[in-house]
Amino acid sequence: MKKNKVMDFFSALGRSLMMPIAALAACGIILGVTAALLKTQVVEAVPFLQQPVVFYILNTLKTVSNVVFTLIPVLFAISISFGMAKEDKEVAAFAGFIGYYTFLVSASCMINSGFMNFDSLQISTILGVETLDMGAVAGILTGVTVAALHNKYHKVVFPVAIAFYGGKRFVAIVVILAMALLGQVAPFIWAPVSAGINGLGTLISESGLLGVFSFGFLERLLIPTGLHHVLNGIFRTTAIGGVYQGVEGCLNIFLQFFDSVDISVMREYTQFLGQGKMLFMIFGLPAAAYAIYKTSPDEKKNKVKALMIAGVAASIVSGITEPLEFAFMFIAPPLFLFHAVMGGISFMLMSLLQVAVGNTGGGIIDMFIWGVFQPGSNWYWIIIIGPIYAIIYYNVFKWYFNRKHLSIEVAEDDGDKDTNDTASISDKQQALATKIIEGLGGFDNIITVNNCISRLRVDVKDMSLVNEEELKKTGSMGIVKPSETHIQVIYGPKVEQVANSVREVLKY
Repeated sequence: MKKNKVMDFFSALGRSLMMPIAALAACGIILGVTAALLKTQVVEAVPFLQQPVVFYILNTLKTVSNVVFTLIPVLFAISISFGMAKEDKEVAAFAGFIGYYTFLVSASCMINSGFMNFDSLQISTILGVETLDMGAVAGILTGVTVAALHNKYHKVVFPVAIAFYGGKRFVAIVVILAMALLGQVAPFIWAPVSAGINGLGTLISESGLLGVFSFGFLERLLIPTGLHHVLNGIFRTTAIGGVYQGVEGCLNIFLQFFDSVDISVMREYTQFLGQGKMLFMIFGLPAAAYAIYKTSPDEKKNKVKALMIAGVAASIVSGITEPLEFAFMFIAPPLFLFHAVMGGISFMLMSLLQVAVGNTGGGIIDMFIWGVFQPGSNWYWIIIIGPIYAIIYYNVFKWYFNRKHLSIEVAEDDGDKDTNDTASISDKQQALATKIIEGLGGFDNIITVNNCISRLRVDVKDMSLVNEEELKKTGSMGIVKPSETHIQVIYGPKVEQVANSVREVLKY
């Protein structure tokens, strides 16, 4: 039971972190495009960009998108409060902001109290408050605390005389009290904690290529559990991913300094970012998909082809790999281990060859924006080594599938005509959502429904009621059960639409 709770906690945390991370990735694309267009050599080559109005628009977009990265802690506080709340999520999100701001003010009061010397701490102005700067850790701590308090007290009932302060309103009260207390304590305990985090970051940095390989290997190996989001979030937003001029986290550092310092300085931080994924996202996995198609029985080839094309498109364009990975993960575990090792090697090679291509995605869009358009990024190594990765993946997958006489599972037609071509899109989505609910054990078995970039994440009462065969018929590309009460159904990039349809049918 304890193990289930721990897995559920980290699964929920990883899911919650995806909201701000996705927003940051989108802002990163805008920042990358505008910064590239505003480079001196580009402006001189394209006279149109010298127009005052054009320059103003590009510079405004660059400035605005860059500011978002200074808001990571408060975004984490709000998104984790929202994502980990079981009900009344909007109330939890509001409380998340209140809690974070209370924490800042309370910590500021302690620092300015004169009780002891806090000069060793990093003090910054955050949301207008000169206070202790804990970076993303403060946002994560706030979000987890607020979500726990919200889940416990959002339905509390008081006597009639003070009933007004019960329920949702009491959440804000208890959050303010709790975060005020944490703000008082934080300055005393943050110094050793910060030293430990910085020490871990230094250890990873000093581990050189071994540290980079380990990160890349774990980043892929954790895919089945969804905990890779947590690993990435820690490296991207905390001192474990590096510290440069007071900015913590490899992603934060890259996006704030890539256009103001020599790109060679950024290589220490981009080694944990999207560049390490490009060899297998753009080349390796698509080649594996082709091998899976080629080794499929003739009667399955058409369905496998459709599935693989969708997966390859998602991997190459947007860097979403789960549709392909879950296609072979469970029927060929050794291949997934091989893939994780190749992922580690990919990260290591990009670091060894001094590549500096940042952002988070790892798809072809990021390669062009952050590589091709950025002088000195050494992006060409991706194109040189990529075909080698494709050849290795293709031959290894083809050999293994032929040797073991394997073929991936594809959804079979179940003869249900409720979602025929004459039905409206909304009717089809409703019918699909109903089937998914039935596969999850029915209305009464579902506790909460959420989603990340590619997975429908559902908490259920009784896992034995879940029908995996029915879920596969809904277009699922894979199923993961991190605990006895939590299931993740892989739908790929369309999961947002699927999740909305399921929630609509549930009236959730």
